Amino acid sequence: MKKVCVLGAGSWGTALSIVLANNGHDVIVWSIDPEEVLMLKDYREQRDKLPGVILPNTIEFTTDLELALGDAELIVCAVPSPFVRSTMKSAAPFVKNGAIVVDVAKGIEDHTYKTMTEIIKEECPQAQVAILSGPSHAEEVGRKIPTTVVAGSKNKEVAEVVQDTFMNEVFRVYTSPDVIGIELGGSLKNVIALAAGAIDGLGFGDNTKAALMTRGIAEISRLVIAMGGHIETLAGLSGIGDLIVTCTSKHSRNRNAGFLLGQGKTYQEAMDEVKMVVEGVYSAKAALALGKKYGVSMPIVEAVNAVLFEDADVREVSVKLLMRDRTSESEKLEW
Repeated sequence: MKKVCVLGAGSWGTALSIVLANNGHDVIVWSIDPEEVLMLKDYREQRDKLPGVILPNTIEFTTDLELALGDAELIVCAVPSPFVRSTMKSAAPFVKNGAIVVDVAKGIEDHTYKTMTEIIKEECPQAQVAILSGPSHAEEVGRKIPTTVVAGSKNKEVAEVVQDTFMNEVFRVYTSPDVIGIELGGSLKNVIALAAGAIDGLGFGDNTKAALMTRGIAEISRLVIAMGGHIETLAGLSGIGDLIVTCTSKHSRNRNAGFLLGQGKTYQEAMDEVKMVVEGVYSAKAALALGKKYGVSMPIVEAVNAVLFEDADVREVSVKLLMRDRTSESEKLEW
């Protein structure tokens, strides 16, 4: 049994706390919001973000970072990606040397273009860092619907500790050393999911979405390889697996935000209606900047940025994508 702290009491942090508690670990969940903590204590339910899922009585809740982190052996960073740096900066004084911090937020910092594990290591250098990612909606994990993810770390032993801590009969965990591949796959699929939602909002069909997803994974793969990741990762859970579920599921906030954009809503109207952090919006600018830095063609990412930040018309952007200069599907294949 491990002492585990979950930073963040949103849907994903709450769902993972259930997995950990059911695995017999000593779990405490921290939230910056006193009203959220009071709700969780009183009702044993995240009524706003994970309604209907009752939390085990063994889970504790607090707004006190020092109390939450205490002598935690494993810390789950489950705050939205825009708040990872500030949260870990505040947490750092209370994180013991050698503790494992597992990032489960998916994003790229929009002004430094750094990944979440890079940020955690910067703010909390005494910790060992890992990532947990894959096709895993909180709404299903919280209800014990079979789910499979991948634990990534540059240290094999750390990845295996994370695997052993989370894995059970309905939550299968693989391991991988390709941290950058996992992080970019998990972050950039949110950008592609915004485009997939827009396709639905425009009333296009399955053919269109299949094409978008396929070319989307091609864009992600090009950037991952340019940044030192591996193509095998993109063929796995944190690549095509996460892309499929995020582009197609009713639970996907990125897909839902894109749907509203496709229906003609403004950026702000879409964000207000979704009512949760849409991480693809924060990753879109960073993805575009990284593509330019590494000389990688990313037309779908460019199109999403145009719609989000340049008031481009969604339908016109989709036509421009289809009417780009003709090319071969894979430049590496020879005739």
